[in-house]
Amino acid sequence: MAGNGHNPHYHKVRTSKKPAVSLRFRPCATLFHPDQYRPMPDPSVMDKLVSLAKRRGFVFQSSEVYGGLGSVWDYGPLGVALKRNIKDRWWHSLVQARDDIEGLDAAILMHPKVWEASGHVGGFSDPMVDCRACKARFRADKLAESRCPQKPSKTPGAHSACDLTEPRQFNLMFKTFMGPMEESASVVYLRPETAQGIYVNYLNVLNSSRQRIPFGIAQIGKAFRNEITPGNFIFRTREFEQMEMQFFVKPGTDEEWFERWRVIRMAWYLGLGLDSARLRWHQHEAGELAHYAKAAYDIEYEFPFGWQEIEGVHNRTDFDLSRHQEHSGKKLEYFEQATNERYLPYIVETSAGADRVALTVMVDAYREEMVEGELRVVMGFAPQVAPIKVAVLPLMKKDGQPELALELYHDLRTRLPAFYDDGGAIGRRYRRQDEIGTPWCITIDHDTAAQRSVTIRHRDSMAQDRVGLDQARSWLMERLG
Repeated sequence: MAGNGHNPHYHKVRTSKKPAVSLRFRPCATLFHPDQYRPMPDPSVMDKLVSLAKRRGFVFQSSEVYGGLGSVWDYGPLGVALKRNIKDRWWHSLVQARDDIEGLDAAILMHPKVWEASGHVGGFSDPMVDCRACKARFRADKLAESRCPQKPSKTPGAHSACDLTEPRQFNLMFKTFMGPMEESASVVYLRPETAQGIYVNYLNVLNSSRQRIPFGIAQIGKAFRNEITPGNFIFRTREFEQMEMQFFVKPGTDEEWFERWRVIRMAWYLGLGLDSARLRWHQHEAGELAHYAKAAYDIEYEFPFGWQEIEGVHNRTDFDLSRHQEHSGKKLEYFEQATNERYLPYIVETSAGADRVALTVMVDAYREEMVEGELRVVMGFAPQVAPIKVAVLPLMKKDGQPELALELYHDLRTRLPAFYDDGGAIGRRYRRQDEIGTPWCITIDHDTAAQRSVTIRHRDSMAQDRVGLDQARSWLMERLG
């Protein structure tokens, strides 16, 4: 699959538009993830996961040699592969598997008037308080979830020495300057969301792709928010990656499409192999709704630190297009030939964070087991999202075993992510692969040369199958779908 998640050999087939009630999508196959291995949320899991992530190359602290940078993270070899698999699966389910959604990659820097029209310049802020005693800063609306740095750690304001300021608004956008002069005329912002790039390109995509309403635009890209209190590892960061899709519909059909997209998006998370018992919907009540939303639901996951949003599904009505039409002076209406009508489409949005989903998959996969008196740590990733699909291990460094193992390894890695390891006892090598979530290990042993067969070990059950050497690749590909 190509680097942006788009298969260069995939071609869309244009068909006549079906009624708005038609979904026109091929459901994503559910990934195998055995329910019997589900752990209950454990607050200590996060500390263990952060340690494992660094030790095994999933996630590193950014600029660590200089002491790190607050809530900014770098993805290592396994982390970038895991997140790429998640993004590719998202892209395939929305863009490649459907004929009514197009892809886009809009620029991070946009005309500053975009953010004036969207309301971000005037209203994209959080209430902030400072503590005059410890000099820490907190979100005023999240004090119950925050911890004071004074010992023993309590919620801000709970210490007798705490001296909190009155709340004040803090804009979350990162501001910079375009060109050689740092003046107000050259102010630009690092985008706080990818959605606005979709809205201002709505007509470009509509006309160039020959789509008709209803249709969608999908985008994966970086966004930046100067969060007051980021935290919980990669859950809330200042630089993050969004996976957003905006679906444009005729007014009056928006509620039906909103419900359909709720079903589709929850099914996608179940397809990642996540525990259904740790997923739920949270409906935004009137007091919670954003200014642009007619209705909003969050898909929440039960993390060790509580239930938290991993994706939002919103009915944004025509708020965004009407604002950009007003501020730009350009008509953004859609003309429907069949009914001879002009209207501004309503928008149903699905908005997820690639980093949050990656963390969700890691938390859901993590488990500990006692095997013959020893602790076994397993990342039970569904095979389709696992960073490495198979490890090839020669039992011994003699009798031609390394040569046969390397030959098989080089053959496999042309088709799927594979790993070769000949260092240490075979049991320790199995444990290393368990800890990074490799679903299968192929062992080259004494009988391989004579019988042309190998042992394939299953990560979750630790059971072993004997498979012909020449059939090993097809055996794996069948199970990966």
